[in-house]
Amino acid sequence: MLKAFRSGSTDTTKIGYVNHNNQRCSGHRGVEGTDHGQYAYRMECLEAQCGSVYGANGTDVFQRKCPSCQGGSAGIDF
Repeated sequence: MLKAFRSGSTDTTKIGYVNHNNQRCSGHRGVEGTDHGQYAYRMECLEAQCGSVYGANGTDVFQRKCPSCQGGSAGIDF
């Protein structure tokens, strides 16, 4: 496992990317995700009064919803 978070190789997995559900990607540390060939990315909800932090597969970052305030799927370990 890497100590520092890294950006992914696509625009939607770059550190700082914010998707249309107001969820920010903070990168990955080399931890395998639950989808084949994916890393687990740290996501942060930017909705007011939330701020939840959770993990998501790289393939989900662009459309991810917060599990705490938007009814999204439970996060994965990152």
